[in-house]
Amino acid sequence: MKSTSLTDAISLIPNGSRIFVHGGAATPNALLRELVLQANQKSDLTMIHLHTEGPAEYAQPQYSNTFRVINLFVGSNVRKQMDYKHIDYLPCFLSEIPGLFLSEQCPLDVALLHVSPPDRFGYCSLGVSADVAVAAASRSEILIAQVNSKMPRLHGDGLIHKSQFHAMVEMDEELPQLKSPVPSKSVQKIGRFVAELIEDGSTLQMGIGSIPDAVTRELTQHKDLGLHSEMWSDGALRLIQNGVINNSLKKIHPGKSVSTFLLGSKELYDFVDDNPSVLNLAVDYVNNPINIARNPKVVAINSAVEVDLTGQVCADSVGHKIISGVGGQMDFMRGAALSKGGKPIIAMESLSRNGVSKIVAQLKPGAGVVTTRSHVHFVVTEFGVAELYGKTLGERAKALIEVAHPDHQEQLEKDFWHSHC
Repeated sequence: MKSTSLTDAISLIPNGSRIFVHGGAATPNALLRELVLQANQKSDLTMIHLHTEGPAEYAQPQYSNTFRVINLFVGSNVRKQMDYKHIDYLPCFLSEIPGLFLSEQCPLDVALLHVSPPDRFGYCSLGVSADVAVAAASRSEILIAQVNSKMPRLHGDGLIHKSQFHAMVEMDEELPQLKSPVPSKSVQKIGRFVAELIEDGSTLQMGIGSIPDAVTRELTQHKDLGLHSEMWSDGALRLIQNGVINNSLKKIHPGKSVSTFLLGSKELYDFVDDNPSVLNLAVDYVNNPINIARNPKVVAINSAVEVDLTGQVCADSVGHKIISGVGGQMDFMRGAALSKGGKPIIAMESLSRNGVSKIVAQLKPGAGVVTTRSHVHFVVTEFGVAELYGKTLGERAKALIEVAHPDHQEQLEKDFWHSHC
């Protein structure tokens, strides 16, 4: 198929369409900019996506008569616009979102995708985000691609032949990059505590942010680690380059670093480009707890907004206010628990940025439980490791109070016994 202009490509979108938007570092911002420019010619469009990188202008109030947004994971670019009418949230385990598309429980008409140029056989790659885009592309009647020479070509599930696209727009743009944060002293302590729980030969799942990065900095002397993760970034890249992650002991895809999306630096994107040791696969496969559990000693490292003294984890909201999403936390917490020698870990600083304790006697009113008290095995803060698995409620409360900030420990103990007695 010959390339076309942005104007002509977006003109193919009928009014009333439900539009899937490729997410993460693969957000097709050139297509989205043109879609907003044509907003006065469109009506009744529903945008459906995971978190996206970029301005997300279509979510601004002035476009509410044209666009409705269904977030499958709420990113920072739409968080302030959440009103649960025009800008809404659909809670679902990340591993099950493809099933919403495939069953047409969440029907799609159009997919806006960001792909690499066709190879010599005519196949484009979905690049750094296979995740739910593989299923979305298979269920959308109209496929429109932003073709970008800077999009790496990844091995795995995200290959689409150019003949499948109804329009291809050649538009080169640098991918969004994420710089590795400098960990604070408290985060460095968390990194050391988590690293001490990780044995040689473990298979890692970790996300992005200061805590996962701090953990990777403490793993340089470990051996034969594997990577089977929803996503990974530059911290894991350093371990691959140093031979710490070699995937030699994994049971599925040995020798391969497996993920479903990537977000990081240009160095990361260059490393994964046409690299046969890296697989980017559909999220309903990668995040399936049964597949996760097939690997040995899976260590799942996730974070939380707050954890109550029984071990309930809120990770997607501050009270009623949704700030992220269910994501893949439960997929990997359960997969790690089922893995032989696996360890499901919640790692977080003891205090919020406002100095509020993140270990609480009770979750805030409206707070969602993303991971239940039955699924959590370890909670790690800068004050140590609370092992909860096999503990009673009273024993859990004691363990969690011991890793809470000292300024809050006495009040937490009073609050727990007052509410439970």
